[in-house]
Amino acid sequence: MPDTSPDPTTRTTTDTTTDKTTGATPDVSPALTDAPVVLHVVRGGFVESVHRGAAVVTGPDGQVELAVGDPSGPVFPRSSSKPLQALAMVRHGLDTDGELLAIACASHSGEAFHLDAARAILAGAGLTEADLQNTPDHPYDETARTTWIGAGSPKQSIAQNCSGKHASMLATCVVNGWDTATYRDPEHPLQRVVTDTVAELTGGAAPVAIAVDGCGAPIHAVPLTGLALAFGRLAAATDGPERRVANAMSRHPEYVGGTRRDVTATLRGIERCVAKDGAESVYALGLPDGRGVAVKVADGSPRGASVLLAAVLRRIGVGGGTADDALAALENKPVLGHGEPVGAVVAALP
Repeated sequence: MPDTSPDPTTRTTTDTTTDKTTGATPDVSPALTDAPVVLHVVRGGFVESVHRGAAVVTGPDGQVELAVGDPSGPVFPRSSSKPLQALAMVRHGLDTDGELLAIACASHSGEAFHLDAARAILAGAGLTEADLQNTPDHPYDETARTTWIGAGSPKQSIAQNCSGKHASMLATCVVNGWDTATYRDPEHPLQRVVTDTVAELTGGAAPVAIAVDGCGAPIHAVPLTGLALAFGRLAAATDGPERRVANAMSRHPEYVGGTRRDVTATLRGIERCVAKDGAESVYALGLPDGRGVAVKVADGSPRGASVLLAAVLRRIGVGGGTADDALAALENKPVLGHGEPVGAVVAALP
């Protein structure tokens, strides 16, 4: 999964854990505290663990059509925010399209074609890898990572899954004459327009919290309902920057994820959808009819979000043809015993 560094949660209720970084007692979102059991971990026909979570479907008019748990609670969407961040960049002069715009929305696997695309964005802006400030890492894809390490290459920013987003942020700064050395600062002009765009697309309210994402860029806490609404709006757009972002993702799905990623299979199989996975078990998807879906597994386990998303999509009637292949890829979370499948993570929606 992309961006695996943990972030603090936000908003209401009764958590008594002290945040070691601030000394404060953080609020806990009702999307977490009021979350019902939504997933079973089954081994040999026996449920050995459960995961709680929240899910929501919004209609083209923005109304909630399906809710599991309390989706009004805010969450950090983590990398599911990337299409919204990319939209802000396009609105402010980012002049990329196709696969180069798709990788701005990506938590890519670090395959060679991903790195080539990120480098192309930098070169087009007159920049180099040295200008990137995202957290150095090895490629996410197992094959690419093995090759990278085998070649003696250290962790590098270009190989980390957010390098396309960061390259695009830098390119947007160059277009506008904004400082490139401080582009991650929440008060930087780039990050301020990103904050405004996230607020607009998710319902108009200012984010309840802004923190540092795993890659070093700001991340905004928004209601799960707002995240679904934003993806529905992107997928239903007929023109403008929103359509450019949606087309880039749906037409170049391998750049959003990788050759062996379920988000790639989803974008490829569900016609004209917009989908993005995020760390701490978040997943969001927009359908071309304007419906939006967002899910969050409360404990952040990476094995659950795709299964929960597939269950919600099936419940609202998505399926048939290539969509069935996409749903099967989302649901493919086997439980292993001695290296062999002996069970699976399965949906248990209330």
